[in-house]
Amino acid sequence: MSLESDIARITRQEEELRFERFSEADAWALGSLMRKHAEERKIPFVIDIRIGNRPLFYTALPGSTPENPDWVRRKVNTVYRFHKSSYRVGREHQLSGKAFDASRGIDPMDHAPAGGGFPIHLKGTGIVGVVTVSGVPQREDHGFVVEMLCRFLGVEHAMLELGPETN
Repeated sequence: MSLESDIARITRQEEELRFERFSEADAWALGSLMRKHAEERKIPFVIDIRIGNRPLFYTALPGSTPENPDWVRRKVNTVYRFHKSSYRVGREHQLSGKAFDASRGIDPMDHAPAGGGFPIHLKGTGIVGVVTVSGVPQREDHGFVVEMLCRFLGVEHAMLELGPETN
């Protein structure tokens, strides 16, 4: 898919994958679902689900590294700053050709425009939290989160998944 197609599809994902409510129990259920599927697929993820700065679910699977939690932190910061998935932010910056650095008021040590951070958006309220993974290439990180949110929310994944990357 082209950058433009990716951005349009990711925007649609963000519009479709919204919650009526999100509680501690929901975070645990979603996180447990994500961990189960990551274990079955032997994906070395760190999985983090939070509302605001309050962590509600966290796990580090075998094969994850000490670097993954820092990637999670930076992706979370990106979602909160831009109110978009971290992958969409990265794709938009790539398309614009603008630097994602201090020249734009962004500290790359605190923000990562890489796939894996997805907003928890409450209908009628807005973005209140983030679901984040780190452990595989960024498009796969993003795709896993979207797939799990689709399962959790009962949304047809095929209508929202990204195709192969072309740019």
